[in-house]
Amino acid sequence: MNIKILGSGCKNCKKLEENTKKALEELGLNVEVQKVEDFKEIMKYGVMQTPALVVDEEVKFSGKVLKSEDIKEYLK
Repeated sequence: MNIKILGSGCKNCKKLEENTKKALEELGLNVEVQKVEDFKEIMKYGVMQTPALVVDEEVKFSGKVLKSEDIKEYLK
């Protein structure tokens, strides 16, 4: 599994990263979370609003910070 957080490093991006790591821990998954802050790379995913969660190169959502409980649904 490949997980990326797309965003500039703002407060919301950091919160999404934190919530994603919590969801992975709760699911018992040992997966590294990559942060992508380069806007050229972010644009390759077609994301117009950050933060965004990418799982296995597929954008699952963007423009909001989900709770770890909600993120788990995208990781199952």
